[in-house]
Amino acid sequence: MSRKYSGLFVVVEGIDGTGKSTLVSNIYRALRKKGIDTMLTFEPTHGEWGMKLRRSFMDSKRAEAEEELSMFMKDRKEHLRDVIIPALQNGRVVLCDRYYFSTIAYQGARGLDPEKIQEENEEFALRPDICFILELNPEKAVRRITEGRMDRTNNFEQTDYLKRVAEIFSSLKDECIIRLDAELSPDKLAEKAVEIILDRL
Repeated sequence: MSRKYSGLFVVVEGIDGTGKSTLVSNIYRALRKKGIDTMLTFEPTHGEWGMKLRRSFMDSKRAEAEEELSMFMKDRKEHLRDVIIPALQNGRVVLCDRYYFSTIAYQGARGLDPEKIQEENEEFALRPDICFILELNPEKAVRRITEGRMDRTNNFEQTDYLKRVAEIFSSLKDECIIRLDAELSPDKLAEKAVEIILDRL
């Protein structure tokens, strides 16, 4: 979908445990401090389809890959229509924690065709102005999840699976993609990301 808005659409991607949500929050606070009208959002959303996806991630009887993909697409269409596009048309910076690049990587790692997923999404989804992909060794990512957060891993966070996801993220090519080293401190990551965003405004 072509760009027909005055705002800036920024997406943060990467495997679980890379610090995406922390980076999104830090960017949001930094831009707001500078007086830039900024909105923070995420996928899956808390809408009907997003909540079904979240339940599937944690369920021992997880939905089939094709069924999850269908839910991702429905959730994203609503998210774009109701949240992202209106904000961009109003000139806001939209920060999104995960977008269709995650769907390509995670559902691709479940055996679906990554190129086909990308094609299907790009038939209706806005291409971001900037897509930051945080890169981190999957073993380190899982250690962060289990030790740092004191969490158990969900279906999306098993080491072998995350290795496949990371490989697909590494293979993605798009002019909007900017890769960042997730081993940098949260402050350094935010500083780099904000500098890039300010250059685009």
